[in-house]
Amino acid sequence: MSVTALESADTKSTSIESETLSAEKFILNTRHAGKQEGRQMQQTVTSKSATAATATTTATSKADQVDTAKSRAASDRASNREAGNNEIDYSQTVGDFAVKNAKMSMRNVDVFYGEKQAIFDVDLDIAKNSVVAMIGPSGCGKSTFLRSLNRMNDTIDGCRVTGSLKLEDQDIYDPNLDVVPLRARVGMVFQKPNPFPKSIYDNVAYGPKIHGLASGKVELDQIVETSLRRAGLWEEAKDRLDQPGTGLSGGQQQRLCIARTIAVSPEVILMDEPCSALDPIATARIEELIDELSQNFTIAIVTHSMQQAARVSHRTAYFHLGYLVEVGDTNDIFTNPRHRLTEDYITGRFG
Repeated sequence: MSVTALESADTKSTSIESETLSAEKFILNTRHAGKQEGRQMQQTVTSKSATAATATTTATSKADQVDTAKSRAASDRASNREAGNNEIDYSQTVGDFAVKNAKMSMRNVDVFYGEKQAIFDVDLDIAKNSVVAMIGPSGCGKSTFLRSLNRMNDTIDGCRVTGSLKLEDQDIYDPNLDVVPLRARVGMVFQKPNPFPKSIYDNVAYGPKIHGLASGKVELDQIVETSLRRAGLWEEAKDRLDQPGTGLSGGQQQRLCIARTIAVSPEVILMDEPCSALDPIATARIEELIDELSQNFTIAIVTHSMQQAARVSHRTAYFHLGYLVEVGDTNDIFTNPRHRLTEDYITGRFG
């Protein structure tokens, strides 16, 4: 065989070896990539499993926290009952919490802020077209309980409400319930007047507009006038309806907020210390207004003023450290309290 033929054969042999090595490398690389992809998929599955397990553990932990807090509260109540001391045992409500013509009915209500329990096993009815005052020292849970009545506590991270809370026959904590129409049915007047940065007219007209309660400008004008009259503000504001609501005095602003609340025809009005920032004259006007509104609305008011509670309410509920200690007719609560804590608070021994 010639030299040229031998060289050609060697070249072909080298080429075949090179192709063979390339093929082997491709197979090895493919196997390595497959293993690497498999490991990545395994890691992804493991990560997702860990995330799901963490979520399950978190949910279980929260449920355990609620159960632990309830068990602790039940244990405290049992200890107090065994002690048989009326001054110590405030876990059992004294008085009739139920009424025949209830507009709202609450049973076994507990409220939690994270792990801390703020309200313990409260039972309370609010009668139709009446005023119930909630009194008690600062931090006793009366405002927390009030806010639970139209789900304002939903806006607070970590807040949980358990138990039965009904507006007539409607469970207000039904997961399928839209809170927007609920808060139209159960309105709220806050401690500090908070008129919108709009005209007096637009402040009152805002609710009827977004809820579609007025078919036209004439009907809307009538709603605004009627609401301002009911709030006792029409005569003072009728000539400046286009002026900012923030330009009114403190007492007038609070009455404007009340007018804004009743403009959507609520069934219940919640008032969280509505007179705490007002002078005595403005306070007297709000109290007169509460008495007038109770003929058409159901009202629940939180107040630190026992004199105010005695003046405006039909029933009074006394709260202490998250418990409803005593409830009954206002006259009975203030003249003949049945629980020692109620008597001590009303007579100024503490709080």
